[in-house]
Amino acid sequence: MPQPSSAQETPMIPRRLLFGNPDKASPQISPDGSQLGFLAPVNGVLNVWVAPAEDPSAATPVTQDTGRGVRLFGWTYRSDQIVYLQDSEGDENWHIYGVNLSSGDIRDLTPLEGVQAQIQRDSHKHPDRILVGLNDRDPQLHDLYLIDLETGDRELVQHNEGFAWFVADDEFNVRFAARLTGDGGSEYLRQSADGEWENAFTISMEDAVTTSPLEFNKSGEVLYMEDSRGRDTAVLKAINLASGAETVLASHDRADVSGTMIHPTEKTIQAVSFNYDRKTWQILDESVAGDLEFLATVCPGDVEVVSRTLDDGCWIVAYLRDDGPVRYYRYLRETKEATFLFTNREALEGMPLVKVHPVVIRARDGLDLVCYYSLPLDADPQQTGELTSPLPMALLVHGGPWARDSWGYNPVFQLLANRGYAVLSVNFRGSTGFGKNFVNAGNLEWGAKMHDDLVDAVQWAIGQGMADDGRVAILGGSYGGYATLAGMTFTPDVFACGVDIVGPSNLVTLMETLPPYWQPTIDLFTSRVGDFRTEEGKKFLLERSPLSHVDNIKRPLLIGQGANDPRVKQSESDQIVRAMQDKEIPVTYVLYPDEGHGFARPENSLSFFAIAEAFLSECLGGRYEPLGQDLEGASITVPEGAQHIPGLLEALN
Repeated sequence: MPQPSSAQETPMIPRRLLFGNPDKASPQISPDGSQLGFLAPVNGVLNVWVAPAEDPSAATPVTQDTGRGVRLFGWTYRSDQIVYLQDSEGDENWHIYGVNLSSGDIRDLTPLEGVQAQIQRDSHKHPDRILVGLNDRDPQLHDLYLIDLETGDRELVQHNEGFAWFVADDEFNVRFAARLTGDGGSEYLRQSADGEWENAFTISMEDAVTTSPLEFNKSGEVLYMEDSRGRDTAVLKAINLASGAETVLASHDRADVSGTMIHPTEKTIQAVSFNYDRKTWQILDESVAGDLEFLATVCPGDVEVVSRTLDDGCWIVAYLRDDGPVRYYRYLRETKEATFLFTNREALEGMPLVKVHPVVIRARDGLDLVCYYSLPLDADPQQTGELTSPLPMALLVHGGPWARDSWGYNPVFQLLANRGYAVLSVNFRGSTGFGKNFVNAGNLEWGAKMHDDLVDAVQWAIGQGMADDGRVAILGGSYGGYATLAGMTFTPDVFACGVDIVGPSNLVTLMETLPPYWQPTIDLFTSRVGDFRTEEGKKFLLERSPLSHVDNIKRPLLIGQGANDPRVKQSESDQIVRAMQDKEIPVTYVLYPDEGHGFARPENSLSFFAIAEAFLSECLGGRYEPLGQDLEGASITVPEGAQHIPGLLEALN
């Protein structure tokens, strides 16, 4: 197919810069402010490094992972101890490892096979222990244990009697236990003096996604909550637990609470963020007003305080941009001194990255959809968000679905725009952050009104002269993968091709095979997606399942799957590939034996997007970087359809 003129002059951004390991990422200051920890590669694998806070260049690695890489780590309240999480090839049975920086010893604090560990709480009042949930007794339920960071000894704190989750305080007291009600709401209980659990408060189904506890005040007498009860958007509320008196601390007419800054020891709310189309802050504690005002002058981008010392005197600040890597600074509050640390991907500085434009699109029934789009540099050199002629377009659908897209840097956006495509993402109904009415508008609407929102956004882009009708791709992961399969089967004439990553094809088998530890929350799924436990519910879910409509597929489809995915099992991809084979419908199926719900190893992510890039070029006519050596080191297998991707058979051989 002819290549679009919009992508002929802009230099091609190497794929490795977008999907390879970051240079450095996730910096965190130790509680005493003396040391800085961050993630960086060791022999191509992400590990934790530690440096003196004043000299990041003197960092040395303190972990020794040689496989998937460390992605989740944090300081304990002992400044000589770090913990990190690791699973096995994507199975999400997380182990918690402790690293003693004085001795260099690394200890598996939860050495139990086939068990998932969850860090529930740490506390500056008890720096030698952490509160952990383990489903070792019952795969469906996490009991709570206190684990000694030095010895690994664990002490049972709370036997789980069928609860979905717990809320504990700084003394490691379990203050509330929550369980779902049959309609998808939740009931919070607390123990009476005689040890019996009794109702403290109830959250109805309509508020369940937008209402939850956040933290206690210093005395433990006040509970801070994000709360949508009695209104649409979730406000920040303080509830006196003795009197029941409630005070609204911060609110927004169009957006839910999205983040809070809480003093590490005083437990006062300093600032609250809301995110409609861009993040904004409401300051509640004037002591930080000057800090945030000053930080806004240091560097372009949205300011985020990502780590802080126990005395709140030193902050690690991230500047999030749409057309550049994240920039990190160490900020000393007393002197208002901000020292540049590093960017997460230095090689992206100076690359031809594009802007991300927020826009509100009206759905066919009048619902406002907050969306984001990007345009190639050659088609929009000044990055004003306007075009003179339509382009092939990629619709990128977020997962969840109870999540959202936000403004900022996105490597997939940048890849696609650089290759000559307009790119659009949609906060369809069911997405979070826009009030409970918006979330609940997605109930029982998988493959129906939720999908209509995506189609309406595509039609808007065509009507605006942005998208070339007939050359629109749909792609996404998890729910976005489901949406891709729905696009291929329910609206096969709208999309020219689809890229599905770990997307469910059959909603009945999806819910029948959810991980056992999700069972306490199963009513969330049945009330919002459909009830697979009844014959009527099964019929409904099968009708909304792409697998039931495979005959409708008429355009090219690329599927990516992790073999160890505990959420969307490999069988979800296997069964739709098999159905397409039976009907002699072409499909390309890429399977990774060492991955789970998405691709964690950069070699695997790089290889998949190399294939996706070539696939989209075949379908839409954009340019692509040849596969080259980007399959090296990946565990990639292609059980079906390698011949449909330019250069893939040769690269595999």
